[in-house]
Amino acid sequence: MLRGRIIKGVGGFYYVETSNGIYECRARGLFRKKNITPLVGDEVLIRVNDNDNTGYIEEIMERSSQLTRPPVANVTQAIIVMSVKEPDINYWLLDRFLVMAEHEELNTLICINKIDLAEIKELEVISNIYTNAGYRIIMTSAKTNEGIKELKSLLENNITVFAGPSGVGKSSLLNKIDKKLNLKTGEISKKTARGKHTTRHVELIDIDYHSYVLDTPGFSSLNLNFIKEEVQLGRCFREINRYSHKCKFIGCLHYKEPDCEVKRQVEKGNIYKTRYENYISFLEEIRNIRRY
Repeated sequence: MLRGRIIKGVGGFYYVETSNGIYECRARGLFRKKNITPLVGDEVLIRVNDNDNTGYIEEIMERSSQLTRPPVANVTQAIIVMSVKEPDINYWLLDRFLVMAEHEELNTLICINKIDLAEIKELEVISNIYTNAGYRIIMTSAKTNEGIKELKSLLENNITVFAGPSGVGKSSLLNKIDKKLNLKTGEISKKTARGKHTTRHVELIDIDYHSYVLDTPGFSSLNLNFIKEEVQLGRCFREINRYSHKCKFIGCLHYKEPDCEVKRQVEKGNIYKTRYENYISFLEEIRNIRRY
């Protein structure tokens, strides 16, 4: 049998990359009986039919991680891509992506793209907010090539979720990193100032040996129903989690409770107000979800 990795799944067919090339495979019925669905990113063993070069997935190796949105296995890091302009950076949406990545316990970086369109002061504000929160920031421009080399080095020997809303330049950045990709890029709709959806399915893109990127479909919003308990939300905001152990009450939600260390740090400026306001907005949303 051949060992390989599922790089794409469409309509019950799985495309498995091996040392001998890519094979179109079906999964054995055994997986369906066990309620196991092969995922993009899975390392598998396949049995090849020499007559037509198709195959069957015989075994799925143990997964190191598993995401539900997008459905993918063995991801090692997430890079959240936002543009500073065209469209303008959306802190609410960025924090939403970060909550999802933190909940999945991914190593997470933030890529701010289209920096050629921004003033230095604008970039400093973004950098200050998120380096203070504990994130590494990569500043890039697909137009001037700034930051492309650094971004490429961060992709090496990783399976990376490239996440972010439409129009921020994810596909353009990947085309710069690997010119043979020739991924379709979307122009910004002048009417809505939002990107047109260009990526249609979940697929691992082979950047280099042992380096894959998951170019996920663009999102305009993400619901938070994966958070089951309100107290979990604070753990998904790194700087809030950092100070929460000093709160008066165990399980403090940092909302209306007295003697809250997190609220004190917001007043001192050690937690940025935009981050705290988004936290409260998400908390109220989670409460509404649970209510209904």
